[in-house]
Amino acid sequence: MSHEPLAELVRGGMVEGVHHGSLVVLAPDGSTLFAAGDVDTAVYPRSTAKPLQATAMARLGLRLSPAGFAIAAASHSGEPMHLDAVLEVLDGRSPDRLGNPADFPFDPVERDRWIAAGRAPARLAHNCSGKHAAMLATCALNGWTAEGYLDPAHPLQRAIAATVEDLTGRGIARVAVDGCGAPLFATTLRGLATAVSKIATAAPSTPDHLVAAGIRTHPELVGGSRRDVTAVMRAVPGLIAKDGFEAVQVAALPDGTAIAIKIADGGDRARVPVLAAALKLCGFDVPAGPDTLRVTGKLAASAGSTSP
Repeated sequence: MSHEPLAELVRGGMVEGVHHGSLVVLAPDGSTLFAAGDVDTAVYPRSTAKPLQATAMARLGLRLSPAGFAIAAASHSGEPMHLDAVLEVLDGRSPDRLGNPADFPFDPVERDRWIAAGRAPARLAHNCSGKHAAMLATCALNGWTAEGYLDPAHPLQRAIAATVEDLTGRGIARVAVDGCGAPLFATTLRGLATAVSKIATAAPSTPDHLVAAGIRTHPELVGGSRRDVTAVMRAVPGLIAKDGFEAVQVAALPDGTAIAIKIADGGDRARVPVLAAALKLCGFDVPAGPDTLRVTGKLAASAGSTSP
């Protein structure tokens, strides 16, 4: 990919480090409001794919509470509210049936509490357990065996792949395995932005709207009490947003304006100021993180950024 400088670290008036990346902002009609870098070469979406995966399961007939759909689309922090939401989706199934690895809670505070209590890593605590619980529920609903539900050839994963292609408007460029063991379908930043725009603007009578409504109703379940993805959704009315490992980010406003970001080096510290600048292009001011991190290049010029 041909990335561009998007953010830089400044110390004592001198640039100490630079984060390259790519970014696209789409208008509600799908036209490009802003683009930097390479937005038409495939990337791994990582956990920004979760709203798409949850939408696929809603289209397959899955019906959950708003909290259930929020946790299905989440990379949760492992707080008690998150574990309770996952158990609700499991609906009596044992957490041992989850196909994701055992782990400690993602949030450092919750992780320390978990370890201090002498608790071992658990499948329930893994940040992707909500998605996996929804996958088990979808298999049961459709009469599919849960054995091998993470295999790309499983009916569930084939249906998810078809929905990803439908939402993004693009074929899947490559299939890999995500950190939680689920298939990972590569697509472009433009495709990701197109997909979250469709979810954000889905009509109330559609399965897709169930996912958007869950995310909007429970942003605290999508991330957590101390997570930037939750804070930004609370700051911008109606926004749906999802972060992913390796510094991928998507967001969409209720009118369908959509953002997709990839920081080339996977440096998560650059993701927040770049998202803040992209939202500023859309007319919203949100906290941009430490003053020593600033956006640069044409993104800075377009967003009206000033040096710290």
